[in-house]
Amino acid sequence: MVGVTDPSHQRPESTEPAEPAWRTVTDGESRWPATFAIALAIVLQVAVPRQFAFDPWWLIPGIEGFIAVGLVVTNPKRIDTHSDAVRNSGMLMIALLTVANGWSAVQLVKGLVNGSIDDPARLLWTGGAIWLTNVIAFALWYWELDRGGPGRRSEGVRDYPDFLFAQMQSPNLAPADWEPNFWDYFYVSFTNATAFSPTDVLPLSRWAKLMMMIQSAVALATVALVVARAVNILR
Repeated sequence: MVGVTDPSHQRPESTEPAEPAWRTVTDGESRWPATFAIALAIVLQVAVPRQFAFDPWWLIPGIEGFIAVGLVVTNPKRIDTHSDAVRNSGMLMIALLTVANGWSAVQLVKGLVNGSIDDPARLLWTGGAIWLTNVIAFALWYWELDRGGPGRRSEGVRDYPDFLFAQMQSPNLAPADWEPNFWDYFYVSFTNATAFSPTDVLPLSRWAKLMMMIQSAVALATVALVVARAVNILR
């Protein structure tokens, strides 16, 4: 009969699930959360007592601030494209932040070992500032390196993640447009620095595992020595 289509010849509807947002092209994430964290880290570096800071104390925070302003000017809103120059500048800034904070941590440990620090309030403030800066620095590393950085993630060009979030394993637990942003990586860094091990986010690549090991070691040494010395002074 004309106009009647045989049901057996109809194309079946596809049952394949749609690709999750974190594996597709997206609008990218906002620049401002990472910028806020960088600004906080610079403030913490400046606030650390001069005896623990890299000399001259203003040099590295000044360079970091200059690079941060350049990143904001270059891409003030959303990071929706990849640029080698912008990414390399960001990684240089993170490296400076990490080195300067590592220097402060070493000076703090030296002061704890030789017993030259006898003010518990100053000790706890300095140790807390170094610890929080360490959390921010590694959060920025994870954010900048996972699947090639925020620009590459927005382009959806890499299928294999370096960090496995719970939403990736169970997409039904999150909105369809979910993808990791800076605060997710800050959470990874914070929990790794407090639990000294991965929690609900698993590192998959070797570089991610190595960096989490280094962060845990630095956090453990800083917290253990600072708390032990502060308790000893108070007694």
